[in-house]
Amino acid sequence: MSFRDLSEFVSTLEREGELVRIARPVSVELEITEITDRCMKSAGGGPALLFERPVLPGGAESDVPLLINMFGSERRMAMALGVDRLEDISDRIQGMLEMKPPAGLKEKLLLIPQLAEFARFPPRRSRGTPACQHTVFRGDEVDLGRLPHLLCWPDDGGRYITLPQVISRDPDTGRRNVGMYRIQVLDENRLAMHWQRHKSGAAHWREMAARGERMPVCIALGGDPACVYSGSAPLPPNIDEYLFTGFLRKDPVALAEAVTSDLEVPADADIVIEGWIDPSEDLVMEGPFGDHTGFYSEADLYPVVHVEAITMRERPVYPATIVGRPPMEDFWLGYATERIFLPLLQMTSPEVVDYHMPPEGIFHNLVFVSIRKDYPGQAYKVMQGLWGQGLMSLAKVIVVVDDWVDVRNVPEAWWVALNNIDPERDVMFTRGPIDVLDHAARRFTFGSKMGIDGTKKWPEEGFDRNWPELIEMDPATREAVDAMWSELGIELP
Repeated sequence: MSFRDLSEFVSTLEREGELVRIARPVSVELEITEITDRCMKSAGGGPALLFERPVLPGGAESDVPLLINMFGSERRMAMALGVDRLEDISDRIQGMLEMKPPAGLKEKLLLIPQLAEFARFPPRRSRGTPACQHTVFRGDEVDLGRLPHLLCWPDDGGRYITLPQVISRDPDTGRRNVGMYRIQVLDENRLAMHWQRHKSGAAHWREMAARGERMPVCIALGGDPACVYSGSAPLPPNIDEYLFTGFLRKDPVALAEAVTSDLEVPADADIVIEGWIDPSEDLVMEGPFGDHTGFYSEADLYPVVHVEAITMRERPVYPATIVGRPPMEDFWLGYATERIFLPLLQMTSPEVVDYHMPPEGIFHNLVFVSIRKDYPGQAYKVMQGLWGQGLMSLAKVIVVVDDWVDVRNVPEAWWVALNNIDPERDVMFTRGPIDVLDHAARRFTFGSKMGIDGTKKWPEEGFDRNWPELIEMDPATREAVDAMWSELGIELP
């Protein structure tokens, strides 16, 4: 199912026992972070939290409630995308990739329902006044301070928008991009946009700077949680994020023209912040910011967004998240990406069985990959193939193991890999682009990467000793113990 707005999603979470309403006034400065961090680090990721009376700097209460940790478990992540299990989406993608050209009329007719379903996915224009423009503040009425932006950590440079859909357009192709970037609130009508150089939004900004033209930007908050997720998805540049959202929810996303530009925004968004960037204007200092690495990222220069309008639903909900020392809510956004995009990864690397980015690796620092090994050196082929794909190019450490290893079981993956390697023989190093937030890299956004071949070694790979067998109990004994277990008086968790 799809959700029109966050209020509808809140009702579903509450009905399913996945949400706690907090009626007590709580400050947006640090207090909401501390409460949420304790929940995120509890068993199962804790509940989603709706702060009904967020307290703004100065003591006034915002009349916009704040929702946080809405993606903070595997179940809620699946609920947000309208499925029972995340693999339901990857199964649909796999089915699409395996579609073969029809051989005859009967097969063509069988394809019609599938093709008709795909045709419903493109975004469509909403009719009439969109819900997101029920209330419109323009000019002197604009005041970003009314919204419950968070000061997440003590040394942050200010309050931040942390769960946005940042909408921009390629000036050459006209293609839309929707990205999820942190945004610092500078004052009542200015923002600092943290556009990392590898992101599409930053590329649009550079192209507009080369043209000497002002760049329109819209920041949508809330709406269907599938829209929120899509802004974080590592899609190819020619795939529209709202087209992908339509595929996820099996229903087109309704879009409306912004009130100050011709950019299109989700008609059902809870809040939309509209503005522009002058590429010729001096950059401003943004940060520091307590980041998903678990460390503060340094302050640096980024472009200013001048806000011309803020539009809202009748009763909006403000979405937020926090990042910091793992585990945090962002792990589940990354986990959804793992599950959903596995079939696409397998298109270019068909030997890949599964992959996993554990929370300790904060996505780009550690990737486990299991493969069906058919020839010597295949682990290195997979490593280098992954380093050549999109944001996987930022992966710092890739560990490759055999197909029987459960890479989502991190202790098992490490156990196998560390048993299977001769460090000098089975570790390779290379250089390339590094995540902007990597404070250990030798240069800003450039450094080294490590690949570990944790697979069983073949004679062609220089291994001429006997490879040992895995220790396993025989099936007959396991069955005998299963039968007597209830009589033993042993209770295991």
